[in-house]
Amino acid sequence: MRLAGLPFLLMTALLTAAATLWASPAEARSAVTGAPLTTCVAPARDGDRPAGMFAAAARFDCVHRQAWFGPGDYWIISQPLSGVPGVGSRSRVRIGSLWQDAVTLYALYPNGKIRGWRFDGRQVSHHLQLGAMIEWPLPAAIGPPVRLMWHVQGSANLRGILVAPTVATPQESNAANLAMTAIYAGFGGLCLALLVYNLAMWGALRHPFQLAYCAMVAALTLYALSSSGALAWLNPNMLNNDRLRLNYVLLSTAAATALIFARYFFVPAVTAGWVGKAVNAIIAASVIATAFVALFAPWHIRIFDTAFSLTFAAIIVVVFPIIRRARAERSPYLWLFAVAWAAPILFAALRLLGNLALIPWSFWLDNSTILSMAFEAIISTLAIAYRIRLLSLERDEAIEREIIAARLADTDPLTGLLNRRAFLRQAIGRATNQSLMLTDIDYFKRINETLGHDGGDEVLRVFARVLRQAAPSALIARMGGEEFAILCPADRAIAPDAVLAKMRSARMPFDLTVTASIGACTGPLVTEADWKAMYRRADRALFDAKQGGRDRARFAPPIAVRAA
Repeated sequence: MRLAGLPFLLMTALLTAAATLWASPAEARSAVTGAPLTTCVAPARDGDRPAGMFAAAARFDCVHRQAWFGPGDYWIISQPLSGVPGVGSRSRVRIGSLWQDAVTLYALYPNGKIRGWRFDGRQVSHHLQLGAMIEWPLPAAIGPPVRLMWHVQGSANLRGILVAPTVATPQESNAANLAMTAIYAGFGGLCLALLVYNLAMWGALRHPFQLAYCAMVAALTLYALSSSGALAWLNPNMLNNDRLRLNYVLLSTAAATALIFARYFFVPAVTAGWVGKAVNAIIAASVIATAFVALFAPWHIRIFDTAFSLTFAAIIVVVFPIIRRARAERSPYLWLFAVAWAAPILFAALRLLGNLALIPWSFWLDNSTILSMAFEAIISTLAIAYRIRLLSLERDEAIEREIIAARLADTDPLTGLLNRRAFLRQAIGRATNQSLMLTDIDYFKRINETLGHDGGDEVLRVFARVLRQAAPSALIARMGGEEFAILCPADRAIAPDAVLAKMRSARMPFDLTVTASIGACTGPLVTEADWKAMYRRADRALFDAKQGGRDRARFAPPIAVRAA
C-alpha cells in the first residue's frame, strides 16, 4: 500500500466510525447511561408552579428541537415513567452539563406529591459525575416517581436546554464513572508520557515545534480534566459555568498551539507569505473570541460562542493550504502530519456543526476533541520522531562532510599522507623526546625524466605506502616534493636502516630501482623553536647522507632537553 493513500483510507474509516456512533446507541456504553427519557419544552412564565406545570400538558412543545427556542428559562417534562423498564430500581436521574444558572428537578409521585431538588452553579459541581453528567439521587424509601420535570433557569441554549436525560440504577451510575475514569485516566497517562518524552527530546535538541507540541498536549490534558468533570471533584466549590469558561480557554489554547506546532514543524516555506499571516490572524481571532466568552458570558454568549466556533472552522480551512504547500515542498513527513490531523479535522467539523445547532447533541461528539486529539498526539509524536531521525541523518551527513573536508585540508592529495601544516599541528607540543627522520628519494628528477610526471607521481604513491608499512605507528607526512618526514617517540624509534631495507625490497613501477636517503635527529618537540632546531639538524644529516653516496642514513647529534 502506498503511504500517500493512507490519509484518505483513514478518513474513510473515521467517517464510517462516526456514522456508526451516530446511528447506534453509543451513549449506552458511555457516561450517558441508564434508560433514556423523551422530553418536551415549555418556556417559563411568571407565576409558574411545579404542580400547575405537571398538569399543563398543552403548554409543552414536543415537536421543535430545543435549539429553536433560544436562551431563557424553561420547563422540561419527561414522558410518564411507567413505560421505562425497571423504573423501580432506577434511583439516579442524570442529564448533561450545559451553560445554565440553575436547574431544579421535580419528581411527581403516585400519591400526587411533588418533591424538588434545586442545584445552582455551585451545587451542580457537587453532583457532577465523570463525563460532565449532573446526577440527582432519588430517595429510594418513597418509591419511584411517575414523572420528572426540570426547571432550567438562565439557559444559554447553545447545545440545548437539557440534554441526555436518563434514569439509571446506582450500579449503572457507578459503572459509567468507572468506565469514564478508565478513558480519562488512559488519556491523562498518554499525555503525561508524551510530555515527558518530548520535553526530554526538547532538552537535547531545542527545536521550537517540540515546545509547541508540549504546550498543545498540556492544554489537552487540562481540558480533559475540566471537560470530564474531574475538576469539579478536585474543587467542588467551583461554579459549573466557570468550569465551562475554562473549557473554552483550554480548547482554544490547544487549537492555537496545534497551529503553532504545524507552523514550525515544516520548513519555513510552507507557512511563508499569506499562509503564515492567516495562521497568525486565526490565532488572534481565537484568543479574542475566547476572551469574550471567558470574561463576558453569559452576556451575548450565543454571538461569542458562534465566533469561537467559526475560528475553529478557519483552523480547519487553513490546514489544507499547509498540507498543499508541504506537498509542493516534498516534505518527507507530510503523510504523517496528514494522518495525525485527519481525525481532529473530521471531528472538529462535526462538532462545529453541533455547536451551530445543525446536528443534534451527542455525548461522543461532545467528547470527540479528547479522543481525536489523543490520536493526533500519538501520530504527531511519531512524526516528530521521524523528523528528528531525518534531522539526525542530516547532522550526521554534515559532520561526515566536515570530517572529510578537514581530512582533505590536512591530507596530501597525491599520497594520502599528512601535509606539512597538519603534521606540524600534531607534532609540536609533544611532552617526551621525539625521533625525527627526513627522507628524500634519490635522483627523483631522473625518475621524472625517465617515466614522465605520471610515472613520478606513481613512484611517490608507492613510496608513501612503503613508509606506512615500515612505520605503522609513526606520524608520517609529505613535506613537499619528494621529501617526507617520519616522527615517533624516541623510546620507540624506528631504525632508519629498516626503512631503507623496506624501500629496497619494494616493487616500483616498471620494476624501477628506487632508493632513498635519511637524516635523523632526536630531541624535544615542545615548541615551534624545538621543531626548527630538529628540522635543521635532520636536514643537515640528510644532506650528509646524499653527499656520502645516497641510499643510506645519517644521524645528527641529539638535542639536549632544556632545564625547566
